[in-house]
Amino acid sequence: MSQLTETQYHQLVDDILLQIEQKLEEIEDDLDIDYENFGGKLDIEFADRSKIILNTQEPLLQLWVATKYNGYHFNYQDGQWIDERFGDEFWHFIEEAVSKQAGTKVTFNR
Repeated sequence: MSQLTETQYHQLVDDILLQIEQKLEEIEDDLDIDYENFGGKLDIEFADRSKIILNTQEPLLQLWVATKYNGYHFNYQDGQWIDERFGDEFWHFIEEAVSKQAGTKVTFNR
């Protein structure tokens, strides 16, 4: 379980959502991607109408991600967000997930 305070948690997830939004803003016209961030939930919609949804889970201090393939729960461990089931690091995971649904390689500058 994470040793984060709620304040630290909110800062970390806000930073992640902002970084993702900034990248999506750069590429949205080229890849026909739409996105909306509201209340700790970021919806990304791709040209094929599939979505990736990132959602904060404050009671659990987790970041949840739903793709068209599966759902993932990330815990903050040793300075990284790690998927609790598969052990994947968040930034690696989100690059792969967005690239797969966009149909082209997408990288996030962190």
